[in-house]
Amino acid sequence: MAQNATYQDIANYTGFSKTTISRFFNRPETVTPENREKIQHALEVLNYKGNKVARILASGKTEFIGLIVPNMYLSFYGEVINRFLKSHDRYGYKFIVFSGSGDEESERRYIGELLSYHVEGLIVLSHTIPSYELASYRTPVVAIEREDHYISSVNTDNRAGGAFAARHLYDRGCDLLLHINKADDDPRVPAQRRIEGFQGVCEELQVPCEILPYEGETSYADLETKIIPIIDRIIDTWPDRRKGLFCSSDSIANITLNHLFHRFGELPDDFRIIGFDGSPIAGQAVLPLSTVEQQIDLLVDNAMELLIEQIQAIKDAESGRPVTLRPEPQHRIIPPILRPGATT
Repeated sequence: MAQNATYQDIANYTGFSKTTISRFFNRPETVTPENREKIQHALEVLNYKGNKVARILASGKTEFIGLIVPNMYLSFYGEVINRFLKSHDRYGYKFIVFSGSGDEESERRYIGELLSYHVEGLIVLSHTIPSYELASYRTPVVAIEREDHYISSVNTDNRAGGAFAARHLYDRGCDLLLHINKADDDPRVPAQRRIEGFQGVCEELQVPCEILPYEGETSYADLETKIIPIIDRIIDTWPDRRKGLFCSSDSIANITLNHLFHRFGELPDDFRIIGFDGSPIAGQAVLPLSTVEQQIDLLVDNAMELLIEQIQAIKDAESGRPVTLRPEPQHRIIPPILRPGATT
């Protein structure tokens, strides 16, 4: 059959009228499930190459998932997007990506657009909209590394990651441990558990430590303006200490390393630096960064598994099959991996 099959070709093959074929594409809910299945089979046999969006909407499978990240300039989020896009061969879904940039109304507008595209589910890494609101959209949703009380999620064991960093810096001879993290007093934010793990090891080892907060940034350049004064203050305040610096992302660790190289032409012997996330920037830095690696492939795979389970439960309910969806949100924790590099 030629690839430019028409409505009449489909009608001739199925025995239905052209009106029924038109309703299949434009108002599929008015065609019985049995007849939709017959028409869908005809599309495959005839190798129909018409309006794909109409075709997948008619079958109830849009094959699209919405992906909302906080920003595109931090290396971790760029790598998460990359891994999701590469998951198409395994899971069969494509992604529509939005960057929230911390604006609630923009994110609500993005979600409205995604739902109008009939995406089959949402993966949300942005922190802006609370999970109770995301749950209210009544569409499958999974969170990654954000507040997740009302929705399923996949997170790194951030507490263990903070503990790994503190112990590694101590083992490298540091007598003062410092941690740079975004100022946030919400204990539901997973990244805050890095502080708990870090402080817990410092107390256990009886080594002095300080938490150095910074206010939220709007770009990579803005992040630099927040981090560089902190590094200068560390240099001025503790000149005679072997300083172990745990940065809450590899992007911050890279900013720190670059600034030290600009000031001293090298990584000073009284500094040891470890980042967090294991994104590509760790290996691309002027010295390969030590990092606590989040296993991004596992974050992506587990998020897709949880989302597909929800999607399938909806399809089962619509077809009358028994629904297997667990009633409560599921929360999966992925262990981090310590990756020593040249900065420790």
